[in-house]
Amino acid sequence: MNSNKNTGDINVTSEIGTLRRVLVHTPDSGLGKVVPSKAQDWLFEDIVHLETIRKDEYDYYTKLLLYFLDEKKIKGRLNDIDDAKSCRNFYKPEHPGFFKSDKVIEWQSLLSDILEDETIKAKLVASVCAIENCSYLIQKDLLKLQALQLAKVFITGSMSDKTMIFPPVPNLIFTRDIGIVVKDHIILNKPAKAARTREALLTKYIFFNHQLFASYQDKVIELSDIYRHFLMPDADERRVTLEGGDVMVVSKNHLLVGVSERTSMEAAQQVIKIVFEKNLVEKVSVVKIPRKRDYMHIDTIFTQVKKDMWVMLGNFSRKTIRHENSDPVQHILELNGKENNLSITQFHKNSISEPVYFDNLEDLLINISKNDLDCKGRISFIYSGNNQFPFDVREQWTDSCNLLALKEGVVLGYDRNNKTADAFKEHGFKVAGVKEIIDNVEKGSITIEDIKDTLILIPSAELSRARGGFHCMSMPLLRDEL
Repeated sequence: MNSNKNTGDINVTSEIGTLRRVLVHTPDSGLGKVVPSKAQDWLFEDIVHLETIRKDEYDYYTKLLLYFLDEKKIKGRLNDIDDAKSCRNFYKPEHPGFFKSDKVIEWQSLLSDILEDETIKAKLVASVCAIENCSYLIQKDLLKLQALQLAKVFITGSMSDKTMIFPPVPNLIFTRDIGIVVKDHIILNKPAKAARTREALLTKYIFFNHQLFASYQDKVIELSDIYRHFLMPDADERRVTLEGGDVMVVSKNHLLVGVSERTSMEAAQQVIKIVFEKNLVEKVSVVKIPRKRDYMHIDTIFTQVKKDMWVMLGNFSRKTIRHENSDPVQHILELNGKENNLSITQFHKNSISEPVYFDNLEDLLINISKNDLDCKGRISFIYSGNNQFPFDVREQWTDSCNLLALKEGVVLGYDRNNKTADAFKEHGFKVAGVKEIIDNVEKGSITIEDIKDTLILIPSAELSRARGGFHCMSMPLLRDEL
């Protein structure tokens, strides 16, 4: 038995070590309140159908996580969970039948737990009401609510009578962005957009006050704003903004930090300074990507599948970056377009003034596989859309590169990215639907241990509208070391 599986353990040293504990948030009614006129302000490209995204899509994700991480919570109960109306509350933290697990951890459940403390409850009610400009009467009404009710109001923005008192926080399903675990430390986010301010506040209170993290509260890292930040315009690149989709722990001694639409260079500089001072890693690679909505975070353009295998968007490959067989005029024009450039700079703790540069993503990932993960053979790349235009960019938009590894070689993706699935097959992977996997594990036809080199596809017609894959919808708290 792996000793890392004790309750409360936190440790992440890779992207692909067997997942043991993860923080998630089930789509809530706030997601069903996103309206077209506010969608972009709330960081959505489209509106989603709530019941479909829950029952036909995300619920499969929850069940699969439980089979892999906490089987006793679900094995033998599948028919009741799926068929009996009384068990629909299995997925909802505010109901008594909720699956509450210490392996597949629901963010809302943690919030409810800390709100049982009257002091924390009073502080959070006052803080949220200040952020949302609520009246004093609303503040008094919130203080009367029980912890489970109050947690739901903080998330959905609605009282029990359906009265909306402030906006929902629909991005909370993307728990990757609220923080990132680096070894046994937790780096909290600093959101770039106002729509995520409340979830950042609530998350901070959870990590500093919940018993689950009691042993780690001196290891929670907050980034600070630079001097006189309040005088700077919101778009100023010197502002400190960080989201977890731009941070990857690729080995026990190597951290990647993206500079993107959501994470600033100033934040990357702070992260480098902090992780080196705390001796968390020996090197940090800063991956600056175009500040375009198409990409958003670095985990939308690449994620890891195995030690020697990555999935990525071909736009950032050697061939494309070096413009083999391309129009030389286009090459010159794109080089002059600062916002469209990719740049990769690697800093080593003991020689920080002598960085190493990479001119394409493939070279960096090969370097990680060979030098950090000790791979001796060929490093393989699976490309979004099988590197065929227009499927490459279409499927990247619907998160073909944003995959979550449950263990090395077993990753979760969306069923709509057909060409990417074909590329996995060409690399010897089995491609299986989530329902097939769950049914076979429940019947005992296969075990979790039997599942190897597999892309598991989950229904995604509505989930993909939210613009984030399963890498985004997970905050790993504990992985086995490779």
